[in-house]
Amino acid sequence: MRFLLWFLLFSLSAAAVAQQSGPASTSATNPPDAQPTAADPHAQPDATASNPAASSTLPNAPSQSAKEAAVDPTKQQPKRILGVMPNFRAVSPGVIPPPPTFKESFILATQNSFDYSSFIFVGITSAFAFGTNAHPQLGSDPSAYWAYYWRGFVDKTDGNYWVIWLLPTAFHQDQRYYALGEGTFWKRTTYAATRIFVARKYNGDNTFNISEVLGRGIAQGISTTYYPSQSNTGEKLAEKYAYALGRDALTNVFREFWPDIATHVLHRHP
Repeated sequence: MRFLLWFLLFSLSAAAVAQQSGPASTSATNPPDAQPTAADPHAQPDATASNPAASSTLPNAPSQSAKEAAVDPTKQQPKRILGVMPNFRAVSPGVIPPPPTFKESFILATQNSFDYSSFIFVGITSAFAFGTNAHPQLGSDPSAYWAYYWRGFVDKTDGNYWVIWLLPTAFHQDQRYYALGEGTFWKRTTYAATRIFVARKYNGDNTFNISEVLGRGIAQGISTTYYPSQSNTGEKLAEKYAYALGRDALTNVFREFWPDIATHVLHRHP
């Protein structure tokens, strides 16, 4: 928990500095569509002029990557933070991608579970749990670290598939994080942290994030089958459940402010 507290303090303090300095804004303009000239009597009128909806079917219609590229570079959400931490579920401010498919949600859950950084993260949290003797029945000799590690990895992976793939598909909820990118510090912090309770539906409306709340609960219930009995008390399960929700909320806050931290504190591209 000390690691998480330090992580939170660093994120919030850096974000406060970023807000004071204020990110620069950029704008882009698109060249007007070419119109038929009088020299060509057979030229056809521009289809998009009379039917704007037709532009979405043209070969030159802007792709999702093009929309991302149009976002202010100081506000873009990278795929990895510092080149290590996976940020596959983050969406840059103002970008509205189509709802994820069953396959895309599965890929997101798999990326978040089996990315090389996941093994490092589980190694750190398992070392902390082992060092504090969180589960005495697992033992305290060095060989017991593996008992902590594989259980921690199953916890994380099991939860990811419930929260990112299975339940969102069933309830038509988009579990990607849509960054706000602007507003006061507290507005952005509150928005990011509360996304564990608020989800975006496939039609764009907000709804209760049953995928997160129920998914983490299901994962805790499954964990009772491979943790010692002393770790399956109501108090212990509630503590682990709160930790899982708090970790997700903290991750969202860090995602929200990372572009500001990178630009105004580290003086680098997000």
